[in-house]
Amino acid sequence: MKVCAVELKANDAIVCILSQDQGLFDIPDCRVQKLSIADAGDSEQLKKFQFTFAKLVEDYKIGQVVIRTRPMKGKFAGGATGFKLGAALQLIEDLEVVLLSPTEIKASLKNTPIAIDFRDTGLKQYQETAFTTAFAYLNQ
Repeated sequence: MKVCAVELKANDAIVCILSQDQGLFDIPDCRVQKLSIADAGDSEQLKKFQFTFAKLVEDYKIGQVVIRTRPMKGKFAGGATGFKLGAALQLIEDLEVVLLSPTEIKASLKNTPIAIDFRDTGLKQYQETAFTTAFAYLNQ
């Protein structure tokens, strides 16, 4: 199964594609590490963001999108733009989106820790949270 994990941070959707086949993990090369939006109040930009993400999912034949959730209030609360981007992703037709909380991610990683050092993955440092989200989802 091939999944695309998404971490929504400010005006960015940071992505990491990870696949698992017979217990082996693969991180395919991806043309995009993050998708950004300048003005979340502009509906044309939101539509373009949604179209670009849908095209990414189609091109890489992704079966599942996993979004790391953030609380709506409190110390680690997400911003309004992040919630808009999350909704835009969830509303893409024929796309199965799963929301995974930090608590669920932590529990999954406790049961099945990541066996390699993140620096050996070849991903950018800012993709680490998206990577751990994808890994945790695939090991649930």
